[in-house]
Amino acid sequence: MYEYFNGKLTYKAPTHVVIDVSGIGYYVHISLYTFSQIKDQENCKLFISLQVREDSHTLYGFATEGEKKLFENLISVSGIGPNTGRMILSSNTPDEIQSAIVNGQVALIQKIKGIGPKTAQRLILELQDKLKKQGFEALATSIQSQSIPDEALSALVMLGFNKAAAEKVLNTILKTESNLSVEDMIKLALKRL
Repeated sequence: MYEYFNGKLTYKAPTHVVIDVSGIGYYVHISLYTFSQIKDQENCKLFISLQVREDSHTLYGFATEGEKKLFENLISVSGIGPNTGRMILSSNTPDEIQSAIVNGQVALIQKIKGIGPKTAQRLILELQDKLKKQGFEALATSIQSQSIPDEALSALVMLGFNKAAAEKVLNTILKTESNLSVEDMIKLALKRL
C-alpha cells in the first residue's frame, strides 16, 4: 500500500519516529540501524512496510529499500513477527544479517535476543536459498576466518554429533591445518568422528 514516506521528522527516538508528510504525522516503528542512519537528519525518506492485523495497522520504516526487503523476508518465516524482525535488524547491519543467513551462521543468529536455536535454524533453512536468489550471493564469500570453525561446529551438531566431541576434533584440525573452507573442515571432522 505504501512504498515510502518523504517528509520532515518531527520526533525521533531509537525505536520510532513521527514523520510529517504534507501535514499528516505518521508514527513509524524503526530499527536501531535505521535510527543510526537518520539521527542527524531533519528531513528524510523512509521505506515503509505496513503490517495489518485484526486489531491494528502498524507502520515500519527503513532507511534503505534493502533493509525493508530483508525485514519482509524475515517476517515471512514462521514464528518471526514484526517486532522480532525489527529486533533482528537492530542487532546487526542488514549486510551482516544477510551474510549470516546465506552462510548458515546459526551461532551468530542465536545471539540475537528472542532467537533460540530452533528459530535460528528455521530462519536459515527458509531464507538461505531465497536470499541467494534475490542477489545476495556475493555475501557468501564474506565469511570471516574466525567464523568458519563456528559454522563447521554448527553443521556437525545439526548432523547429530556431540558438541563437545565435535569441538575437540575441530580444534585438533585447526592446529594442523589452515585456510580450510567450511566444507573441507566438515569433511575432515567427519573422518575423525
